[in-house]
Amino acid sequence: MELVELKIQGISYSDNNSGAFALILDEMNGNKKLPIVIGGFEAQAIAIALEKKIKTSRPLTHELFKVFADKFDIKINHIIIHKLVNGVYFSNIVCEKDDDIIKIDSRTSDAIAISLRFSAPIFIDKQILDEAGFEDNETDSDEINLIDDSFFKTDTKEKPDNESKDIKKISSNNIKKMLEKSIQNEDYEMAAKLRDELNIRKSIK
Repeated sequence: MELVELKIQGISYSDNNSGAFALILDEMNGNKKLPIVIGGFEAQAIAIALEKKIKTSRPLTHELFKVFADKFDIKINHIIIHKLVNGVYFSNIVCEKDDDIIKIDSRTSDAIAISLRFSAPIFIDKQILDEAGFEDNETDSDEINLIDDSFFKTDTKEKPDNESKDIKKISSNNIKKMLEKSIQNEDYEMAAKLRDELNIRKSIK
């Protein structure tokens, strides 16, 4: 498995699907972006870790994990996004205790939230990045700040979207055109959905 290191560019909120966020990861030594659709609570946990000035009154789940690991001398070496199945990413948290290396299965959003608290690098299988990543030759990710106050609101009720289309009824050629337009508009949450639908169609051929 060839690994590629990623960094977090930010998190974008979907106006079309309330409660859904897209976590945007950048290739460290390249120009590919990887959007991962996550829920509101997961986005909040990651945003809190990114905005170090924000302090919670009581430890959240990922802070509790870090305290537990520190107390028992467990080191988080890195995380690996190692599998993609029907749009779902699978990750391992690679831990070290008394010179023993242990891989723990984790949701990718949790793994990333934990990696931030340990300053642990994020890696992905290059094959997955090649399959699911988007080329971006124009945007300087260091100049983008996608975190806003919406991450710290607890109201994640879904809003009706009368203009949404059933992606499964759209032809593959039109989905490809929509995908290109979504990337141009930096609507990474929609782009991820369109990309996943194309991947599902490829897998059942």
